[in-house]
Amino acid sequence: MGLDHTYGDHHFPSPSPRTVRHFAYRSVPIQEQPVDFCHDVNGRLAHAQAVHFGFNRGTVIYFAVDHDATVEDMPHILEYFRGVTSGLGSKGKRYVHGVYGSRNVCAQVTQESYAAYSFVSGMSWGFSGNLGFPLPANRSFNQIKEYQVTNGGDTFMLDRDVHRPKSDQGQGDINRPSSAAAELITNIDELYSLAVSYGDGDPNRPVTDFYRQNDYADTQWKTLIGDVDRAFIDYAESRGAKLVSEFTDPFTGQVMGAEHLLATVAGHTVWPPLSDRGKANQGDVTGWGGDLMTFYGEWRRDSDSYASGYAYCTERLGKINVEPTFAFRDLIEDADGFLLSERVRSGTPITTALREHYQQTGGATRFRDFRVKRFNTSQTTSEDAGHHMLTSTDVPIINLGRIVLEQQRGGLNMVLSHLLPDDMLREFCRGFAETLTAHAGLEAGSQAKMRSNHARLFTDGKA
Repeated sequence: MGLDHTYGDHHFPSPSPRTVRHFAYRSVPIQEQPVDFCHDVNGRLAHAQAVHFGFNRGTVIYFAVDHDATVEDMPHILEYFRGVTSGLGSKGKRYVHGVYGSRNVCAQVTQESYAAYSFVSGMSWGFSGNLGFPLPANRSFNQIKEYQVTNGGDTFMLDRDVHRPKSDQGQGDINRPSSAAAELITNIDELYSLAVSYGDGDPNRPVTDFYRQNDYADTQWKTLIGDVDRAFIDYAESRGAKLVSEFTDPFTGQVMGAEHLLATVAGHTVWPPLSDRGKANQGDVTGWGGDLMTFYGEWRRDSDSYASGYAYCTERLGKINVEPTFAFRDLIEDADGFLLSERVRSGTPITTALREHYQQTGGATRFRDFRVKRFNTSQTTSEDAGHHMLTSTDVPIINLGRIVLEQQRGGLNMVLSHLLPDDMLREFCRGFAETLTAHAGLEAGSQAKMRSNHARLFTDGKA
């Protein structure tokens, strides 16, 4: 496996798509910067560099702790990784964070920041963090030996790494274009057929499992909605199945993340909305509720500039040209994920649900339908549901997950949402509710434009 190390001086040339494909390289980006504890600078920098190098959505970037970190260092390292997740989140969550370091560093960072994968610096056998500690369960690579290579007149050192099967595979191509919605539907049709032939219960669940496997099957997600069916994933991949990571929404031209969309469908399917629509549950956490938690953390991070949570929502939530963790594209994915799950739970195959939504006209009224079906068209209900999402302590996994997500964006010293004075939190939730209402209104006045977009974008996906 070829490794593309991206270091702090950034002098490495970008690999061309032809080179990567021709030589069957797989590229694994490692970001090595001083652990200077800046809140989100390194996450933002890594995002910019990964885009520059052409890495595709969903690529795992390994952030390096390349020294013998001790127990005393861990609080600073964990704060650094909170900044990393905040920085990546503020750029639209295009990339996923992993950790490079000793066994102990990898285990601690994974536990506290939910790193997707660990790249273990096992070759550094003298590191105290490698002595007496087991290999982390989420390891993808273990660096075990450095050796010298001579090629003609050139002599250089290479690392030998052990790859754990069924973990991060790296990237086999770069600058992959966004797919059209028609391609996503064809892909889901094929997966659904495989799920039917697999023959283990409802075929909708294996389809969403396949799309959850990379970024939405960690400990948090397993606790929320259960593990994915790894046997089906192996079955499907052995028959050539692949996932579509990005597709163009045919109504707005926004590039959307199919993995997040299908994970949200899974969440709302496992946990339907409560009969009291002014309250929230685990299914909501997988969609709009989780995004609201991270957005709250960003508000508290920026509270010196935005004392009003209402103003923060109205100026930054669900916007196209602003880069919060709850941007316009995220709002679309959350609304669509909920609406698709409603169809699936009513007995509609996910293939048909996707076709009705993207090939037909379902997506043209997504915000209206989201408000109707999730919040009973009531702005007060939307506000109450947001408030419940941010304050309820009845379900431990929601409470713990909320603390983690908020602190990842706002830092350890922030005021958590359930501890904020209620009048301030209510203003924030009112901003959330009014944003949903505003999008439904804009959508109603844009039907002709969306129909024109659909005629152009459904099959070719080029916005």
